[in-house]
Amino acid sequence: MATVQNTNSGFSLDFGPLTEPLGFIRVLEWVFAIFAFATTGGYSGTTNIEVKCPKDKEQNVTANFHYPFRLPAEPIAVPNCNGSFNQTYLQGDFKSSAEFFVCIGVLVFLYCIATLILYLGYQHIYRQNTHGPIIDLLITAAFAFLWLVSSSAWGKGLTDVKWATDPKHLVEKICTNTVLSCVPGAYPSMGHLNASVIFGFLNLILWAGNCWFIYKETPFHKDPNTPAPVGKSGAPGP
Repeated sequence: MATVQNTNSGFSLDFGPLTEPLGFIRVLEWVFAIFAFATTGGYSGTTNIEVKCPKDKEQNVTANFHYPFRLPAEPIAVPNCNGSFNQTYLQGDFKSSAEFFVCIGVLVFLYCIATLILYLGYQHIYRQNTHGPIIDLLITAAFAFLWLVSSSAWGKGLTDVKWATDPKHLVEKICTNTVLSCVPGAYPSMGHLNASVIFGFLNLILWAGNCWFIYKETPFHKDPNTPAPVGKSGAPGP
């Protein structure tokens, strides 16, 4: 009896759940979480302007910035037309919103791995135990809310990063010396960061939608196709 019980509660690999919404959506959530935090955490960009002193060659002033977007972290050397340089900095610290977004992505990534192991290896325990689906539902709903908050915060942070690194804004900030002649350079490429916000809101849709399929695994859901029980009654009288 103990052997049978141990067999029933042990690991049993079954890829069947991947063909169901419960497992298939969880795989999508895992993939989209990777895209969300990778496009943010791996970003590095530059912005620049062209400055020219009288009777001197044009010089390229470059400002580097990267995750976690503490923009004043790296100085910018600006010539002041007397053979020396002044140091200035990009303005704005957007570390909190960027790191919060990446943190949610990493936590979701780890949770997806854990639940996929549960779905594929311990599906029989997951569906026989009512506590598992309920806990899964609560955590999934919590992550859906966190995706909403983190994606909104990072979307606002990204808007501020774009403004702070706009070459036209740098011209207004750096070229206060009337002797300097300044021209805005190329706008920094923000494609990966734009994609990160899109992936964040796509994750919100996936996690919010997946709540319904997990809810169907809980005891709170009743299958409407289940026939109602027939009461015991005798044959109708004449």
